[in-house]
Amino acid sequence: MKKYQILLLSLLFDVLGYLSFIIPGVGEFSDIIWAPVSAWLMTKLYKGKTGKIAAVVTFIEEALPFTDVVPTFTLMWLYTFVFKSEKSETITTK
Repeated sequence: MKKYQILLLSLLFDVLGYLSFIIPGVGEFSDIIWAPVSAWLMTKLYKGKTGKIAAVVTFIEEALPFTDVVPTFTLMWLYTFVFKSEKSETITTK
């Protein structure tokens, strides 16, 4: 999957997480379903150890009340494709 496809999916999944705010009272109940689903999706989008760690963070963020405002999928995309790649480029120069 290309990195901009992953970005679009990440934005979509973050928006889906925000939808729980639309319906008062029902939103926190929907997080019971969305928390494990979002963790699973995180492991599918981002492989390896960092994907597993991000899945745990996503699960906790979605399961806890009032923490849905954190765009976890988008932050993971930034980490993976912007910050992590810059770090590896600077290390390889000698």
